[in-house]
Amino acid sequence: MVRLVVLSDRSSREAIPAVEALGLDVKVEPLSVDSLAHLPDIAPGAILVDAAENPPHAVRILEALAAAGNRIPVAVIAERSDLERFAWHETADELLYPGTPEGELRVRLAMLARRFGGGQEASIRLGACAINSDTYQVTCDGRPLDLTYKEFELLKFLAQHPGRVFTRSALLREVWGYDFYGGTRTVDVHIRRLRAKLGPEHEHLIETVRGVGYRAADVSAE
Repeated sequence: MVRLVVLSDRSSREAIPAVEALGLDVKVEPLSVDSLAHLPDIAPGAILVDAAENPPHAVRILEALAAAGNRIPVAVIAERSDLERFAWHETADELLYPGTPEGELRVRLAMLARRFGGGQEASIRLGACAINSDTYQVTCDGRPLDLTYKEFELLKFLAQHPGRVFTRSALLREVWGYDFYGGTRTVDVHIRRLRAKLGPEHEHLIETVRGVGYRAADVSAE
C-alpha cells in the first residue's frame, strides 16, 4: 500500500475528501519548505500538493521539490479555474481536482505509481523477516505473523530505517500521526507485542536504546 504525504494547510479530508475513503496510509504535513526536510524519513510513495487554497505558494513548494532533485511522484490538487494560470506540468506529474471522486483518484494514483515503477520494492527485509507493504503481510523464516495495523506500520517504519534510533515521541508522530495525542506508553506496549509475535529467535530485531527509544537492528552490519 502506497504511503501518501499530503502537503497542505488543511486536513486531507478538506483538501481532497476521496483520500480518506481509499483507506490509504495518509500523512498530512504543512504546506511549507520546512516539511520537505521530513520526506526522506517518512518515505512516501507519492506526494499530493494542495494548491487549491493558495496556488502561488504551492507553486513555490513544487519548485523547491523539483530543485531538491525529488524523485517521488508528485500530484497537485488544483482548482479548474487555476489550470491555465500556472505551468503545473513543469513541476508535477499528475493533476487532481479537489472534488475528484474515489474511483478516479484510485485509478490516477495507481497509474502514477505504475509510471514511476511503484510496487517493485513492496517487500522490505529485516533479517529473516519479509514485510510486504502491498499485502500487509509479514513472514519470518516463512512463518506468517498475525499483526495489527499499527504493529505492522511500526515494524515497517523501523525496518525502513535500520540502525537509526527513534524516540517514543518521534515514533508517535511518524506512525500514529502528528495529531495523535496518546501517551508514549502506547509505543512501549506495541513494541512489547511486536517482540512477542516475532518470538525469541527474532525479537532481537527490535532494539531498545536506553534513555532514547527504539531502533531496528542493522543486520547488514553483522
